[in-house]
Amino acid sequence: MTSPTNGTAPSGPLSSAVGKIMRRVTPLFAVMMMCNQLNRSNIGYAETHLEADLGIGAAAYGLGAGLFFIAYFLFEVPSNLLMKRFGAKIWLSRICVSWGIVSACMLFAQGPVSFYVLRFLLGTAEAGFVPAVLYYLTTWLPNAYRGRANARYAVGALVAFSVAGPLSGPLLGMDGVLGLRGWQWMFLVEGGMSVAVGVFAFFRLDARIEEARWLTGDEKRELTAAVAAEEDEHVRRHGIVESSVWSVLRDRRILLFVFVYFTVQMSIYANTFWLPSIVRGIKGTNDVTVGLLSSVPWVFAIAAMFLLARRGDRTGRRKPLLVAALCAASVGSYLAAVTSPWLALAMLTLAAMGFKSISPIFWPIVQRTVHPMMIGVAIAVINSLANLGGFVAPYGFGLVQQQTGSTQWGLIALAVFSLIAALASLFIKEDQDSGLSRKKESPQTAARLRLSAGDIPTSNA
Repeated sequence: MTSPTNGTAPSGPLSSAVGKIMRRVTPLFAVMMMCNQLNRSNIGYAETHLEADLGIGAAAYGLGAGLFFIAYFLFEVPSNLLMKRFGAKIWLSRICVSWGIVSACMLFAQGPVSFYVLRFLLGTAEAGFVPAVLYYLTTWLPNAYRGRANARYAVGALVAFSVAGPLSGPLLGMDGVLGLRGWQWMFLVEGGMSVAVGVFAFFRLDARIEEARWLTGDEKRELTAAVAAEEDEHVRRHGIVESSVWSVLRDRRILLFVFVYFTVQMSIYANTFWLPSIVRGIKGTNDVTVGLLSSVPWVFAIAAMFLLARRGDRTGRRKPLLVAALCAASVGSYLAAVTSPWLALAMLTLAAMGFKSISPIFWPIVQRTVHPMMIGVAIAVINSLANLGGFVAPYGFGLVQQQTGSTQWGLIALAVFSLIAALASLFIKEDQDSGLSRKKESPQTAARLRLSAGDIPTSNA
């Protein structure tokens, strides 16, 4: 077997196995990700309706949007530990069905308090989804192909942002049908879609490589050997490390990753929840045109994301791409704050091409840098802490909007944070020793210790 490396295509059974995963598994994750983003962000299109019907003002809306991420933070790691017990097939399907049900229940919101409760429950239901998908791909693919796999799955979020407007606009227009308001129809239909996808995923996913009947025997052996060889090489070079939440938090590199991704999440969700409001500043817009115009930045971001992911996989030099993407996010956010509404939309498109392209290059850096015995816990910790940016930015934008009547200063703050994150990214050192206490052991011992260290085992990923 030829071990894959950056810039080198796999051959024989490994090549066909990778191709099958790209065609079968990543599209399903992309659809699940689309539903995920659609259900957590569709309140952006209902904002004015929630204010008119339920008295939910800008500050209350921002708080409700952000409470989702507080719950996400609290339940992210416990969710991944439960996935260890139940396995990915059951747990990922359960997550998708659960958030669909909670999202649909938004139609019962009566005011700010019930809005807060339902948003918190939605975060609880979604917690653990992204780390579970990332870890699943980690155990099924060598690092040289994870960037493209992450891009294919992450495109679901961009598709969600692109179709959210065209889909939500007509649903909001169903006002009065069967006695429901338009925003109630939006939550009901889009939540129901997630339930259906979750049920389908249960019958489509496989927990382990050896259970995949769509892979041949040679493909299973080559794929398993390629992933194991990469992991064993990392263990051979860096030894055994302690794997726990506290050991991960003591690693300064992990904290650096948290800060960078925290900034990315602030940009993503500030734009997700407030872009429709910014677009409404363009004269002559209505619910339908706001939805269509709001999809423009995400359409362009799809192309940018695939370009950067492909470039990162081919060259293996992902850090320069990460820095460049953060700089683009900074410049775009700042110029959007100081220009006219139409030009602001163009600048927000540039910003989205920056911050939404980061995930497929960021996570392979983490997966390549962090010790394989720590990766499951590390992904959960980074994602849960960084997602608090999804609370800070929407809530902060709501306060700024309420006090000033504009999102200008919020966009400038995002620009500053993105610039600082770009500078901080220069200190990332890929594939370096973590500096944690360790001792040299054989790969066989490493495998046994990994299962006892609290990490998510490959067999259940």
